[in-house]
Amino acid sequence: STWGNILRFMRDLVVGCVGKPSAGKSTFFNAATGAQAKVGNYPFTTIEPNQGVSSYIVPCPCVQYEVTDQCRPTYGECRKGKRHIPIKLLDVAGLVPGASEGLGIGNKFLDDLRHADSLIHVVDVSGTTNEKGEVTEGYDPINDIEWLRKEIHSWMFNNLWGRWPNVVRRYQATSSTAADTLQQQFSGYGANMNCVLKALDVAKVKEPAHMELWDRDMLAHVVTCFMDVRFPTIYALNKIDVAGADRNISRICTKYGTDHVVLCSGLAECFLQKMRKEGLIRYESGEDHFDLTQTASRDEKALHRLQRISDIVLFRYGGTGVFEAVSKAISLTEPVVAYPVHNLQTFACKSSNSVFSDAVLLRPNTTFREFATIIHPEIGKHFAYAELVNGLRKGGDDIVTSDCNVVKFVTQIDENVTVHQQIQQQKREEAKEKEKEKKK
Repeated sequence: STWGNILRFMRDLVVGCVGKPSAGKSTFFNAATGAQAKVGNYPFTTIEPNQGVSSYIVPCPCVQYEVTDQCRPTYGECRKGKRHIPIKLLDVAGLVPGASEGLGIGNKFLDDLRHADSLIHVVDVSGTTNEKGEVTEGYDPINDIEWLRKEIHSWMFNNLWGRWPNVVRRYQATSSTAADTLQQQFSGYGANMNCVLKALDVAKVKEPAHMELWDRDMLAHVVTCFMDVRFPTIYALNKIDVAGADRNISRICTKYGTDHVVLCSGLAECFLQKMRKEGLIRYESGEDHFDLTQTASRDEKALHRLQRISDIVLFRYGGTGVFEAVSKAISLTEPVVAYPVHNLQTFACKSSNSVFSDAVLLRPNTTFREFATIIHPEIGKHFAYAELVNGLRKGGDDIVTSDCNVVKFVTQIDENVTVHQQIQQQKREEAKEKEKEKKK
């Protein structure tokens, strides 16, 4: 089926959620997956115990083309012109010191990690828990960020350095490139050639690379660059509503920049979802406000806590940050959200009467032919061209971008039918002309 092919592709896009014990990872995970789990409106046939469904939130084209009232997605939702696209969130357990050496359930932690395309590192920014998750005061959360990077780096570097002499001998014997050699070594981490080439570019390695001259420091540098490309990470600074968080937020943003940092409160998001479920508030996850219902006045304790969340979290930070972190983590993989339609005038889809009912997450540099094949192998097989809203036609090798993401596919079969119809129409018109001539 059409969605069967789309889902097979979508399942490859996974965000891993990591964090030390007591950092609030489980609460964050529950907050990020709670709304979707309640609705059950997602396309995945199976969800493993350590997986959940969250949302990648992007602007929906129904607003641009003024058809918001007709937009009813097959999966996910469209709320006030914001498209909520279902994505998988993976709860990666076992983050303890020494995970790269197999301590705790370190081996499972690292095995789960390789299935993720990007990571959300949930950090206790309040500094009230140490590296083991024990209650303390004045702990520096920057240690947790560096510690996770060190564990992932050690995992990859130690595996490679242990067999480096054999790797170099094969590299020289086969006259291979550094990219080919490292792609074989890094394939176990889910890396393709594009990922390796990008990492080598970041590391400023050019061919011929002369890998036989690389020392330990050089290899460590390349592994660091590969790690940053393969596992792009968003730092979810959790517990922003706990005393002491402010000074740590400033320090972390200064060191790592704001592009990879999101301020959040998983606990606040969970509570707001709970209040919404109980009918005490009207609240859209990710928004910066909520409205009280008439029944809210009966629960003074809940009202007090809601007021605190409104003042300390929503008003001050513009939201709980949970879904912002998820969307940013997906954005790090640079996906293109594409909308296949059957009619470029009405934007209706073949599978339903609603507009923009299907949204597909494509990896960077996906061609139109590959996109067509994802929709259905037969469409890719008989691909003629892709037509855009502005009437432009794209060939099979052209790249799908965010500027040309509303697409109608035309196959060679469609073309033949169209030509046949045109010929028949021409014959009918010629027959009419001959009939007119006879009457004259």
